[in-house]
Amino acid sequence: MIRASFLLLLACVLAGCKSVPPPTPLSELNAQQTHGHAVFQAHCVACHNDRRDAPLNGPSMVGVFKKQYLPSGMPANDERATATIVHGRNMMPAQGNTMDAQDLDDLLAYLHTL
Repeated sequence: MIRASFLLLLACVLAGCKSVPPPTPLSELNAQQTHGHAVFQAHCVACHNDRRDAPLNGPSMVGVFKKQYLPSGMPANDERATATIVHGRNMMPAQGNTMDAQDLDDLLAYLHTL
């Protein structure tokens, strides 16, 4: 009886663990998102995966805006993501001096496709 209850509970927990849908294929990105991908490649790829849901030096960005919270625990929205990118957080260095406003907007547009 206890084993059956445990298995039922495990099945319920696993059923609630929905995987994040895969990122939009690169071939389907619009011009802004494509430029955002280039910005990601220039500034972020050394520490973050964008096409694989596995951490690198920092957390994977796959599904970052499809979840309720960012890896930092802050709400997953443009305002909090921008603050983290511009000012840095914990081990992530600030990127505010390395990209202009258009690059940042395009990067956010790309992150929304992941």
